[in-house]
Amino acid sequence: MELTWIDTHAHLDDERFNPDLPAVLERAAQAGVQTIITIGIDRVSSETAVALASHWPGVFAAVGIHPNHVADAAPSDWDQVAHLARSASRVVAVGETGMDRHWNRTPLPMQTSFFRQHLALARQLNRPVIIHCREAEDDVLEVLRSEFAQYGPIRGVMHSFSGNSGFAQECLRLGLMISFAGTLTYKSAEALRVVAAEIPDNRLLIETDCPYLAPVPHRGKRNEPSFVPATAAVLAAARKQSLEALARQTSENATHLFRLPPLVAG
Repeated sequence: MELTWIDTHAHLDDERFNPDLPAVLERAAQAGVQTIITIGIDRVSSETAVALASHWPGVFAAVGIHPNHVADAAPSDWDQVAHLARSASRVVAVGETGMDRHWNRTPLPMQTSFFRQHLALARQLNRPVIIHCREAEDDVLEVLRSEFAQYGPIRGVMHSFSGNSGFAQECLRLGLMISFAGTLTYKSAEALRVVAAEIPDNRLLIETDCPYLAPVPHRGKRNEPSFVPATAAVLAAARKQSLEALARQTSENATHLFRLPPLVAG
């Protein structure tokens, strides 16, 4: 039986896909990747994500303003992102949002404010939120704990997870799912593979974050959705489960979280 996968985080709007996006999507389908969620990181990419989702079967969109793009956003940009989240039929999540201390592009108070705006919009629309965290675990948890204390479990995902076990367990306690990308396959990522083995079956997702973070054996190349099985092989091995079980569980989890149409069995 052909395995089916959902790539829960891709950036198909990236210019590196401009020359051959139809071929990229065809390779994804051939690899069993039936559904792709393409993620907005500012107003323009959010608009493009919605356009791609409306054009390509199997593609859905998330809209948001990434913490590293918040400082460059015009006041009207957030209004447009919120409008897309409310009105575009194939928008299934709010984000990518979160916090980032690796790049010094947006003051932390501004990041915090926009993060809270995304959380509020997701809560109002009953949509999941897609969270980015880079070297900002304490900052992210401070916001999420406040949200949890006031409103209860947070429906969403900590995407491209790279933290330690303590951070993962706290994300789980607050209601989030955990998603792993190609970094899981890197030789230096043994500690991350240990964390991946600890995530409960029903809280696990898989993604590419393409065109970034291509998994071994594709590292150094442009990442694309058809590379999901390469990350999945390492994730399944770390969790001591079959690829078939991993494909079924991660697809069920993504379908439930993002309220996607059911996959067609291969």
